[in-house]
Amino acid sequence: MSGEHASGRLIDDYARGDTAMAADTVWALEAHLETCAPCRGRLAASVATGVPGVAALVDTVRAGLEPQLDAAVPAPARRRPRWVSAWLTPVMTPWLAMTAAVTLMALLLDAVAPARVFGDASPVLLIAPVLPLCGVAASWSRALDPAHELTASTARAGLPLLLRRTTAVLLVVLPGLLLGGWLTGTMTAAQWLLPSLAFTSTALALGSVIGPARAATALAAAWGAVVVAPAWATGRTPYVLQLALQPDWLPVWALLLALATAAVIARRNAYSTL
Repeated sequence: MSGEHASGRLIDDYARGDTAMAADTVWALEAHLETCAPCRGRLAASVATGVPGVAALVDTVRAGLEPQLDAAVPAPARRRPRWVSAWLTPVMTPWLAMTAAVTLMALLLDAVAPARVFGDASPVLLIAPVLPLCGVAASWSRALDPAHELTASTARAGLPLLLRRTTAVLLVVLPGLLLGGWLTGTMTAAQWLLPSLAFTSTALALGSVIGPARAATALAAAWGAVVVAPAWATGRTPYVLQLALQPDWLPVWALLLALATAAVIARRNAYSTL
């Protein structure tokens, strides 16, 4: 990049599909092309002269699509703020609503469930540390996002987009859990907030290897098998939960949060190829 525009050599290399270009260079160039009409014009000229086969293919596709596009009835425009598309996927609204519904169901169980079902363990406390993982799994799921391939191929995909969507999940889930803890009086924010953030950051760190959706699902399933299922089966608070939510364990959760955050930062470039 030179000044306010990309250099001619960089645009020519990109037009030819030069595999030697660094991933961050490609990302920066594509992000610049989104907002720079002169550089897009130079790219079009470079494709036409340097890669005539690609230009011919584009012209063929355009010639085939133009009659269909002219005959198509335009869909009514949806007035959606730009920040909604930047922070949420098209399918996250129902998933966030479902996550809020799960919190409400836990509150109802806490109020009406017989003591033998969960014993002295609050249903809200059982799910609070891993509840945000449901939204994290949905926020970057290939199966749940119909525009996943289109989104993942854009220049601004990767860790920044994943962090925005994770933040949107936390902004919806955490207030509900705070309210649930206040209404039930069975847990304080210190008991579940740090473990919840640690689980979320761990899901993002593992997501750089196996994908955020798989990582979040695996962690939630592990918590369910080790904590929720034994509480349901025995009607007693599992020893693992008693130990994990003790004040003495807060430094352990803080260390896990710090290590997972460091892993996310260290592998930040891996998220653009998920």
